[in-house]
Amino acid sequence: MIVRQLACRGLTSHLCAAVRLNWRSPKMARPSSNLTKFRKEFDKAKHIAIITGAGVSAESGVPTFRGQGGYWRKWQAQDLATPEAFSRDPSLVWEFYHYRREVMRSKMPNPAHLAIMECESRLSQQGRSVVIITQNIDELHHRAGSKHVYEIHGSLFKTRCMSCGEVKANHKSPICPALEGKGEPDRNAKDARIPVDDLPRCEKRGCNGLLRPHVVWFGETLDSDILTAVKEELEKCDLCLVVGTSSIVYPAAMFAPQVAGRGVPVAEFNMECTSATKRFKYHFEGPCGTTLPPALERHENEAI
Repeated sequence: MIVRQLACRGLTSHLCAAVRLNWRSPKMARPSSNLTKFRKEFDKAKHIAIITGAGVSAESGVPTFRGQGGYWRKWQAQDLATPEAFSRDPSLVWEFYHYRREVMRSKMPNPAHLAIMECESRLSQQGRSVVIITQNIDELHHRAGSKHVYEIHGSLFKTRCMSCGEVKANHKSPICPALEGKGEPDRNAKDARIPVDDLPRCEKRGCNGLLRPHVVWFGETLDSDILTAVKEELEKCDLCLVVGTSSIVYPAAMFAPQVAGRGVPVAEFNMECTSATKRFKYHFEGPCGTTLPPALERHENEAI
């Protein structure tokens, strides 16, 4: 069982041990920021895995609800994104997710999303593969046009019935009449306290169960089928990119260090160094929308 957690605190002991085991690989020299050297690795790679995190979405103006100032009303995401919070106050949690869904309607994929999409499309014509493994739940990779995407934490625009378990895409705005105009993020906004019967309900015939966002909350297990597929992709990749991730949310924080541990080059694209940076061969600092496009653009020697 693999559970979504912040840092290593709260992980089961065997999972922490697995992290330590995979991170015992010999330390590399200081990561390089030499784009020419990286491009040589890129040009010969056949199976590229790109792991993306909140930093990519943040460049599209998507709130992260982490760190200083990262609040919705008086809460951060980890306060509301839990099964316990939903059980205690489903109206409040649905207000939070309704706000996030509505915010996304004004956000667009940025140059990093588009560079990844173009790279995936171009390389597929060369018989090479690009897979995107994202921690983001905003669907911006899909909206950019990427095809091979694993959303390991789910999607804002899918729901799951608490009664029958049906998972369904849902892009309604608002998702239910009672949430229209609700979700104001201001600290002084009053909670709507919507009756549970007026919250989003399952439309499957004969069910009418309470719906919840189809996202992986803190303390919940990740989808085993998705994790198995991700594991297979990471085992066959010969180049790995880590883009806009703080490397503090597990199990995703383990992915790139494990790949690096078997000698595969890993390149980190981030605004700053992370706790995992020293494990990687390359580190490119700055906005992903600036650093990633030249790293992935078509090379003059490419056939297509």
